[in-house]
Amino acid sequence: MEMLTHRLENNPHVGKIFNAVDASEALRFISYGHPILEERKANGLPPVDVVFADIHMPGLTGMEMARVFAALNPAPLLVFVSGHTDEAVNAFDLGAVDYVLKPYEQPRLDKAIDRVLDKLRERADDNGAAEQLAPGDDEVIPVELAGTTKLIQRGQVQWVEAQGDYARLYTVDGSSHLVRIPLAQLEERWGRAGFVRIHRSYLVAQRMITELRMGQGGYQVVIGNGQKVLPVSRRHTRELKDRLTGGVRNG
Repeated sequence: MEMLTHRLENNPHVGKIFNAVDASEALRFISYGHPILEERKANGLPPVDVVFADIHMPGLTGMEMARVFAALNPAPLLVFVSGHTDEAVNAFDLGAVDYVLKPYEQPRLDKAIDRVLDKLRERADDNGAAEQLAPGDDEVIPVELAGTTKLIQRGQVQWVEAQGDYARLYTVDGSSHLVRIPLAQLEERWGRAGFVRIHRSYLVAQRMITELRMGQGGYQVVIGNGQKVLPVSRRHTRELKDRLTGGVRNG
């Protein structure tokens, strides 16, 4: 698993990776999962884009797990990684995108990921939603940390806090990341993607706002299930109310 994870992390198209030791853990994780997975399902997406699975695992086999995943609507794509060729035909009968034999070298796994991307584009076209996969639609922000570059998707960001010439991104998995981008620049870049300025120090993904309420010092917004409360300044209150209630009309 460590080698597979390493190879996936080396591909620039791969975002968040979730690991499971066997099929049962993977199914539990998909069913009761992570905030990112729940948000994807709420938006009509599969919980993950693709599952990389071994054929031979303790408990449920990879083929049995694949049948469960295939029953989801919408279902994630499947790529099998295995040291055996005997199940390849059955894997493709289940709709697998690829069947990668161990030991998987980086070029071979990159080719599998390219096939996954092609399939995702086809799926988007079939759903009449090709624009969801247009380049730059979900901007990726590189974050440098201890010599490592982590790629954060804009869709994972709940709110942003100004910190001088920097901005701190707070994501759905509970982590935060400091980037050298002024908040005003992010406001300009992300305004059309549903981010709204609520305060000189805060930019918030509107879809994450679950409540607007009056607090001791003025209006406040609640993010998600109450995990964060942020102040709304007077100058931004009217615009925010209009946006939340549909008072602002395009054009």
